[in-house]
Amino acid sequence: MSEDLWHLHAPIDAELTAPKTLTGSVTLIVPTFNESGNVAELLHRLGDALPDHLPCAVLFVDDSTDDTPAVIEKAAADHPFPVSVLHREVAEGGLGGAVVEGIKGADTDWIVVMDADLQHPPHLVPELVGEGERTGADLVVASRYIAGGSRAGLAGSYRIAVSRGATWLTKGLFPRALGGISDPMSGFFAMRRSAVTAEALKPLGYKILLELAVRCRPREVAEVPFVFQERFSGESKSTAREGMRFLAHLASLRSATPPARMIGFGLIGFSGFVPNLAALWLLTHAGMHYLPAEIVANQAGVLWNFVLIETLLFRDRRRHRHWADRVGRFALLANADLLLRIPLIAVFVARFGMEVLPATALALVTTFVLRFAATEALVYLPRRTSATSATSATSATSATSATSATSATSAAPTHPDVPSEAGRHTRS
Repeated sequence: MSEDLWHLHAPIDAELTAPKTLTGSVTLIVPTFNESGNVAELLHRLGDALPDHLPCAVLFVDDSTDDTPAVIEKAAADHPFPVSVLHREVAEGGLGGAVVEGIKGADTDWIVVMDADLQHPPHLVPELVGEGERTGADLVVASRYIAGGSRAGLAGSYRIAVSRGATWLTKGLFPRALGGISDPMSGFFAMRRSAVTAEALKPLGYKILLELAVRCRPREVAEVPFVFQERFSGESKSTAREGMRFLAHLASLRSATPPARMIGFGLIGFSGFVPNLAALWLLTHAGMHYLPAEIVANQAGVLWNFVLIETLLFRDRRRHRHWADRVGRFALLANADLLLRIPLIAVFVARFGMEVLPATALALVTTFVLRFAATEALVYLPRRTSATSATSATSATSATSATSATSATSAAPTHPDVPSEAGRHTRS
């Protein structure tokens, strides 16, 4: 089979079709949540797919509430490659957070990420790594949207439409970071460990490829086609709640830089005109003088803006202060802004003869930059003492968490290039 044809068709026998030049070691990270019915079959298919010359260790990072960790331990002994499980008591970051935990413990040349439900065909694992070594790519994505790929296993026209819409949305929001990636929603990919900075990753939900591509910016990207399979066992974890987390994740990624945050802050502030001006109209038409009405109506805009800013712009910084502290500081700044805005409004009304509503809108725009800088600096930047406290807390947590990390490794001989303890680590 020619090289071109080999890349257009899913291999039947990975041992025969995978490149013979694979030299890098691999950690295969499988995030799991109640996937006990899939574990044995997944490991069996991996055993058939992984060639002897590809040193590979499998790490399950588990957030399950069922017996999945015990099933993994039992199945691990029957395979010639190391199999480990890290069970997290707190599923921080969802399935994407589980992948990041796996990345932190991986010291191999390559990391391959795939789901446990067998919708990602295990026989493509060596092909993903082989394509990366052949092309020199840092990231190799298994794509449903290139020649030879298919989303056949994605049940229902609704899910297909949602998947396609999410793909268009993400590529529209991140055209440069996702250049060369036809399927940014894929959960099946290989990445060089040297190209990943785990500390920079802040996932929310299960779209970890998007997080990696946007925050780590791999230099070269390659793709191989794959046919999305039907789930082997269990139920899909895709829910409306995950959809909302995905949208929040997009907003967080898009607002990662100060200019982007300022634009987002401005758009949110602009949307706050609606509750602010609506309340002002109601109060002034009820007979209240416009100056005290400004103070009361401002609280509706303050509440609206705070909720959206917390959710969309500064989700990653909320841990630095207690929520009550953040609310108090935000409200104080927003209302202190009135000290500047009300004199401006009074000047616009009395001196220039403007109506109250347009004068209020102009004053809000005038003080925009000052409000953004003060909010970021005084509400969401870490306190000076938090770094020391966080270090102490992390050390204490790591010490206590060691007992919650369960590791299961096969008794069969392992490849010398892959540590037999691969994946044994604690949450930080």
